[in-house]
This record gives sequence, C-alpha cells and structure tokens, in this order.
Amino acid sequence: MPLCPLFYRLFKCVLYVCFTVLHPYRHILGLWQPDIGPYGGLLNVVVDGLFIIGWMYLPPHDPRVEDPMRRRPLFRIHMWESKKATVECMYGHKGPHKGDIQTVKKDEFSTKCNQTDHHRMPGGRQEEFRTWLEEEWGRTLEDIFHEHMQELILMKFIYTSQYDNCLTYRRIYLPPCLPSDLLQPGLFKGTYGSHGLEIIMLSFHGSRAKATKLTGDPNVPAGQLTLDIDLSRPVQLPDLEHQRSIEELSRLVMGVHEEVQRGSQDPAAASAEAEECSTGAEGSENTPADEAEEAGAGATSSRTEPQPFVLPLGVMARNEVYPRTCKMCFYGTGLIAGHGFTSPERTPGLFVLFDDDRFGFIWLELKSFSLYSRLTDQLEHAQAPNMERFEAMLRNMQSWTS
Repeated sequence: MPLCPLFYRLFKCVLYVCFTVLHPYRHILGLWQPDIGPYGGLLNVVVDGLFIIGWMYLPPHDPRVEDPMRRRPLFRIHMWESKKATVECMYGHKGPHKGDIQTVKKDEFSTKCNQTDHHRMPGGRQEEFRTWLEEEWGRTLEDIFHEHMQELILMKFIYTSQYDNCLTYRRIYLPPCLPSDLLQPGLFKGTYGSHGLEIIMLSFHGSRAKATKLTGDPNVPAGQLTLDIDLSRPVQLPDLEHQRSIEELSRLVMGVHEEVQRGSQDPAAASAEAEECSTGAEGSENTPADEAEEAGAGATSSRTEPQPFVLPLGVMARNEVYPRTCKMCFYGTGLIAGHGFTSPERTPGLFVLFDDDRFGFIWLELKSFSLYSRLTDQLEHAQAPNMERFEAMLRNMQSWTS
C-alpha cells in the first residue's frame, strides 16, 4: 500500500480515538429521535474529520421511496487550541453560528441556537416557506393540487419551524438481528398517502414483526407501532386474475382476522385448540409456543421462490412502480387514527415481502398500499446492547407520543 493512503488512514484513526476518548461530547455519538411533536425524526451524530456533526436524515421526495436518503447538518462541535469545545448551529442558510448543547439526563440531550436571526430570510415567512417546501417536497405549492395535502404541508411547516433548532433528542437503537429473522431488521422508508414518505424501524420478536414509526404525522405520530405482523399466519395468494379482486383479498385476510378475534375473545378455547394441535402427533413433546414458532418458521421457509403479485383494483398506491413478484405474505394489522391521534384502532391488512430490501402493506379498510424500501446508509454507534434494552426503548417511544 502506498505511504500516503496508509498515513491518511492512520491519521483518521488517531483523530477518531482522540474524539471518542477525550472529547466531552463523545457520549452523544449514535442515533437519536428529536422531540418534534408527532413528526419525530432521525438524527445521526458522527465523528467527521475534526468535527462531531449531527446529521438529520430526511426521506427522499414523495413518492420516490427507493431513492437515497437526504442529509442536513443541524449542529457541529469542534475543539480549538484551548481544548474548549465549540458548538455551532448549522440550521438555516447563512452558515454556522453560535449554539449550545446540554445533557438533560442519560440518553437525552438538547440543542439551542443562540442566534436564531440567522434562520430568517429577507423575504420573510413566505420565502422561508417556499424554500422549506422545495427542500422538503421537491416542488412548489402550486404543483400540489390536493387541498387536504396542502393543509397538511402548511401545518407541518408552521409546527416544525417554531422550534428554530432548539430541540430535545432521545437515544434510539437499531434492532438486534437473529438468525431466525425473516429478513435483516433495520430502517425503511415507506409511503403514507398524503403525509408523504416516513421512516420506520422493522424489528422481529419471535413469531411477530413490528414496524415502529421514527417519523410520523398528525394522525399516527412518531413512536407508534404502525404495523404488527403475525408471522405464524401466512396467507397464500391466489392466481393473478383473482389477486385483482379486492373482494377475494378481503375474504382471505378477514378469514384469518376472524380466527384471531375468536382466539382473543375466548382464550380458553384457543388454548385448548393449541393443546390439541400440540398433542396431535404421537410422542410430540413440543409446547403450543413451540408449535407456533415452528409454524411461522415453516411458513417463512416453505416459499422462497418468487410468485406473481399485483395490487387489487381499487387499492390506491402512491407509486405504481412496485415489484410484480413477491416471496411470501402474512396477516397483520396497521394502526389508523383520526387527526390528533384520536380514536386509534388496529385494522387488518396484508404484509407482502418482496425481497430482502422491500416489503409492502395493503390496508384493507383504507384500500391503500404502502411500499417500504430499506435505508442503506451506514449508521455507526447505533446497535442495541441487547434485546431487553431495545424492547424497553420501543415501549418508551410509544409513551412519548401516546
């Protein structure tokens, strides 16, 4: 290896060690969720050269769910010769300016901008809104014809801009990965109708898969469990002609849903049924839980060959460019609610696994389809110490916006 690249790599390693060991802000490296009401977000704090930088990760412009994520620097920290850490706010369009960071408590910190006038534009709020709209949505308000969507966009601008980069952040972790997982857990971008693209975290918990919102909206806020998938209840799709019928899909999914409802309303009967199944094979020593796990494992391994897939007629898709083959499908529920997270309820739907990096969910009640694509950015210092800590984090996330 040439000397210069080797020296450069060694120099970077030394810098990294200095920052992570000696820097007073080394404890904020990793992933964080900002407290921005229902909208949430994803912040990644990393060592970048001579700085520690807080990057806000933003989804691609709606509806291009498979495009790469966008990044925006919110703050940076560096050491002068006096070894005193300097914090700069990076928000706005006038360059770095004075800021501050405070550790509120363990796994929580806050940022404050000391020169919020740097966030203002000569054209006032109208120019700020036009600029924000172009960055956030990649279009002008005139390009958005749907009146309800215009209202949602304006509401988000008014709500989020009031913070002026003075935010509180709570630490979050990436989900642990187990060999039995249906696919690699992690972060995905998904389509949510008029709300645009949102970021979710997919994790696995035995025979269940859960998708938790990292970014949200006024209906279902960040931190809530948007999808709950039962991997022990696979759904076999019919041929393509029958897949086009929403009535046929409803019949299949609602049949499973009614079984689940009967089991939850009569636990004794469900337990007896599970016991009967577990003792059906002579000499079997498996428990009902073992049977459920084996059923789920069997479902995930029995169909690995792609099969044709098409959305039923009448199901709305934000982006018609979706995969036309899938690997397997499962029964699940999706969370819907009124504005302000009122009257939340879990409604039945179909989880569709396309490949290792894409899946979808058909919301039966809404007659809508969400497509999810994996976030492929390398996120350091983000792995959960163990499953217990990760599950505790999920519970805390739900409580932040409940």
